[in-house]
Amino acid sequence: MRHVQSDPELQDLVRRFVTPDRRYLRLGGGLLRLDPIERSAFVRDLAQAAYEITPAELGILFEGGWRERKTAAWIVAVAHRTEFRDLIGQLLLASEGPYAGAAYCVALAKFGTATDAELLSAYLDHYLPRPDLDYDQAVVLGTLLYLDEILGSEYTTRFLAPGGPWDRWLEVRAVAALDPQYCRQAVKQLCAFVDETAEAFVSLDCRS
Repeated sequence: MRHVQSDPELQDLVRRFVTPDRRYLRLGGGLLRLDPIERSAFVRDLAQAAYEITPAELGILFEGGWRERKTAAWIVAVAHRTEFRDLIGQLLLASEGPYAGAAYCVALAKFGTATDAELLSAYLDHYLPRPDLDYDQAVVLGTLLYLDEILGSEYTTRFLAPGGPWDRWLEVRAVAALDPQYCRQAVKQLCAFVDETAEAFVSLDCRS
């Protein structure tokens, strides 16, 4: 992992793409609370960032901490850079730090293929048997529900069967978990934001 405190190259990328207007903090559920003027400005600026950043620079951000990885995943979703699919799947499964998992889910949701559903399923196969690890299980399951909806697939069936992996994970938890259906709706709303930003991104590309 590269550390921003000791890496001038990463520091420059963070200054340009991660911290403007506290971008890394807003990416996620905070986007749903922006008023129309704030949303329009944020869409424009995120689309511009996705247009300016290079694949090599995205790769460097993915080597950083959670702020850098979270921002990179959102930019990848906006620019539909599917060449980062495998890396995002690896980072999601590794769960090396907090806060970035939902961003990985948004990217995979926007790629929107059976391969992405399989990456999410692999995460659930690994982490639902681990109730001691309260990571991104609900968000991943919600994302998989979203993909089932758009693909007409049934990847979630075996996880949500009565007495199945999800029920068993819930049974031994000391605290309540997020409802996967709530997460599905949240992912759907975040994907709509990505679509809006992607339209602005494409318009920038058409001008060049």
